[in-house]
Amino acid sequence: MHGRTLLLGLLLIFSITVTGQPLRAAENPRPNIIFILVDDLRWDELGCAGHPFIKTPNIDRIAREGARFRNAFVTTPLCSPSRASFLTGQYAHTHRITDNVDRSAASHRLVTFPRLLRETGYETAFIGKWHMGNDDTPRPGFDRWVSFKGQGTYLNPDINEDGKAIRATGYITDLLNAYALDFIRRPRNKPFLLYMAHKALHPEVVQNNDGSVDLTQSERFIPAERHRNLYADEAIPRRPSANRPPEGKPALQRQIDNLPPLGPATGTRDRAILDRQRSLMAVEDGVGEMFKALTEIGQLENTVIIFAGDNGYFYGEHGLSVERRLAYEESIRMPLLIRYPPRVKSGVARDEFALNIDLAPTLLDLAGAPVPDSMQGRSLAPLLKGERPRWRNSFLIEYYSDKVFPRILKMGYKAVRNRGWKYIRYLEIEGMDELYDLRADPFEMKNLIDEPRSRKARDEMKKELDRLLKETGAEN
Repeated sequence: MHGRTLLLGLLLIFSITVTGQPLRAAENPRPNIIFILVDDLRWDELGCAGHPFIKTPNIDRIAREGARFRNAFVTTPLCSPSRASFLTGQYAHTHRITDNVDRSAASHRLVTFPRLLRETGYETAFIGKWHMGNDDTPRPGFDRWVSFKGQGTYLNPDINEDGKAIRATGYITDLLNAYALDFIRRPRNKPFLLYMAHKALHPEVVQNNDGSVDLTQSERFIPAERHRNLYADEAIPRRPSANRPPEGKPALQRQIDNLPPLGPATGTRDRAILDRQRSLMAVEDGVGEMFKALTEIGQLENTVIIFAGDNGYFYGEHGLSVERRLAYEESIRMPLLIRYPPRVKSGVARDEFALNIDLAPTLLDLAGAPVPDSMQGRSLAPLLKGERPRWRNSFLIEYYSDKVFPRILKMGYKAVRNRGWKYIRYLEIEGMDELYDLRADPFEMKNLIDEPRSRKARDEMKKELDRLLKETGAEN
């Protein structure tokens, strides 16, 4: 009887290997991984974050059946550096993808967690927006590659599919969702990693004849046709700092040639906000389809699902709109949800500081793969399990000035945030640093840098920033 059972087991293994039918969770202890990254999504634009009218039941399911990090942040609030930090577990000053210009060659050399997982036996796919230069060719570490040049386009995009140029027909988010579902359903006998990086919710980029970006067209958001009239009668919630001229912020109050001062006229328009939120709905649809596909192949409980945003976006706070490079909360906060039933209890809410550089070591850890010493983030796995380890009490934020938005020229900075305070040190302009008491002033409306009563906090935050710069190898 025992010999017959053994024979049947061997035949089953042989059958799975030959037919390529997907392995069931009990037969495949290493988890699959699906990483969903949304462009420019604010931390407060999900149902599970308490938004008054946005309905995201599929995305919320990740939080309801897993963990939601309520204090998650990016270390550089800009697309390309942030994406490189997710992939490498490193600060921008380490991986050197410091801005949104053409970093194509450097991005081919990045040591990414998908590359490391592939070396340990994972089947890997990148689907979506790479955005480290205009080179859309496959990067090392991926068995499957579906991407596009730069920002891409919402409608009928040009796509690079495994090195082959294709003119696709349709809406970009739906097309990427279809590619993702095809990859999930593929027969295989090894665990898989799907890195899904959406173009949504980024604005459609319009270029001038000389190739520069037309900033007058910077609020063009294109939702799927089926969602274009959603939320038409809803009142958009605004924070107290929205559509108000900045006060006590000399860096933002500088006179810039040909630009109006910041205020109600420069903040994000209602129509742009609604179209952004409508664009999220196609992402929401795709998450629901992924849950269904994983259930069909018997891999839902054996799959780590991560949902995050690469940086925030201003809805008129301090009169700001597209200038999402700044160190204010609306820009540096990100949503972060993680579902993996074997290691994460349902409905976990953690308030520790989680950073985008933590995701690479976390996923290597959950996959049982070594975490390189070069990664500067920390695995979130102990927090996911409900443990209370010693954790960071502050973190570094950095931005390297570029020339895209004239209003924030020469506003490169290093900043530090802890539970109570934020200090911003501008590197190219003098006498314009900022200090905020986040407990008394969560909307960062009163700069206390020159207040005598805040001298102690200012000095402590300066020392903490210097400590972090030294600890992380950043330049002062």
